[in-house]
Amino acid sequence: MALPPYELDVRPILKNGGEPFQAIMQAVQSLGTGQSLRLLATFRPVPLFQVMAGRGYDHIDREIDGGDWEVLFTPTVGASDADVSEDADEPAAWPEPERYLDLADLDPPEPMVRVLAATEKMEPGEVLFALLSREPVFLFPELKKRGHQWAGNLSEDGAVYRLLVRIGPRLG
Repeated sequence: MALPPYELDVRPILKNGGEPFQAIMQAVQSLGTGQSLRLLATFRPVPLFQVMAGRGYDHIDREIDGGDWEVLFTPTVGASDADVSEDADEPAAWPEPERYLDLADLDPPEPMVRVLAATEKMEPGEVLFALLSREPVFLFPELKKRGHQWAGNLSEDGAVYRLLVRIGPRLG
C-alpha cells in the first residue's frame, strides 16, 4: 500500500515572518520511498520548484481559498524506466498536469472509472497525473480507444503506479 502524501502547512511560519525552507527540507528528508509532499503556502513558491526538481520531484500547483497555494511534489517519473503508449509523443515534453488523482487506496475497477471520468472533463492536450495501487492493465486499452496517450511506471518500492495521461483530440 502506498504511503499517503505527507502534508506540510507552512502558512503559519510565513504569516509570522519566518522562513520555512528548513522545515520543507526536513519534511522531504523524512519522506518514505515514493511518497509525495503536499505543501500549503501563502504564495506560489516558484523558487522551490527548481530545488525540488533537483531532488527528483515533479510538482503540481494550484491556488486554493483565500489566495493560498497547494503544491503536490511527487517523485519524478523517469522517462527511461517508464511504460509508454505506442502513440505517445515525447512524454517528457508534455505540459504540467492539470489534474491530480490519488487513487492508490481504491480497489479496481474504481480507479479506472475515476480516471476515465476525469479525462472526459479535460481539454485536448491537457495532462492528468494519477497514483494507483497497481499497473492499470485494463485501463490502457480504454485510454487508447478514447485517443489518449499515457506514460507511467511503478515507484521504486513498487508500492504505487504513477500514471500520466495526455488527453487526445475529441473523437466525434
